[in-house]
Amino acid sequence: MKTLLCTALAAATLLPAQSTKTPDFTGVWGTFTAGRGGGDPKLAPPPAGQLVLKPEYAKPYEARRAAEADANKRGEQLANSGVLCIPYGVPTMMSVAVYPVEFIQTARQLTIISEAFSEVRRVYLDRPQAALDDVAPGYYGRSVGHWDGDTLVVDTIGIKTSVNGYRGMPHSEKMHVTERFKLLAPDVMHDQITIDDPVVLEKPMIYTLAYKRLPNYEMVEFVCDNNREYVDEHGVVRMRIKEK
Repeated sequence: MKTLLCTALAAATLLPAQSTKTPDFTGVWGTFTAGRGGGDPKLAPPPAGQLVLKPEYAKPYEARRAAEADANKRGEQLANSGVLCIPYGVPTMMSVAVYPVEFIQTARQLTIISEAFSEVRRVYLDRPQAALDDVAPGYYGRSVGHWDGDTLVVDTIGIKTSVNGYRGMPHSEKMHVTERFKLLAPDVMHDQITIDDPVVLEKPMIYTLAYKRLPNYEMVEFVCDNNREYVDEHGVVRMRIKEK
């Protein structure tokens, strides 16, 4: 019996130590593209779920999308947050065209900075979420996060209703955004985003963003001070022509 115990103890000492260190997301991240010369297809995000709005919200949303498609065919652009120099806010700021995002992680806070419009959001770690009535509505709401193993779960509430959601979807003051940040590889990260809104959505909207770390990239200043564009009476973006 003594021999068996000694053998077991000796084997246990040879096992690798279990790491309790949390992942570090610090760095600049760009859009991850899989396949066709890009990254490993196995690391690609899953397809987005279906956006199902309640009938009273679906009709105007679909009309807006159709108007945008028609405008694009004419080579025109309808007004949006970017044209009006208004922050995109959460969750859209997490993916604006090809602009990267920077993560700065400390023990108590994750700061996320989007190069597009220099938007900044702060995720407070291991703090309780506030009651919705105690959060002043804003572009980024109030975000708190906690670790679920190697995944950072971020809970965001208090996003003002003028901030568009996924693909310009409308939302109520009760919109609740849950994100799950996870490293799939040392330099590949997924952000699974779940949007829940009992007023506007028939079911939660779930989609995933994929990022690739850009180790040598330096963030560029992006300030929206362009006064050459304006929105006409039809909601179309026009260029100001200097009068002679």
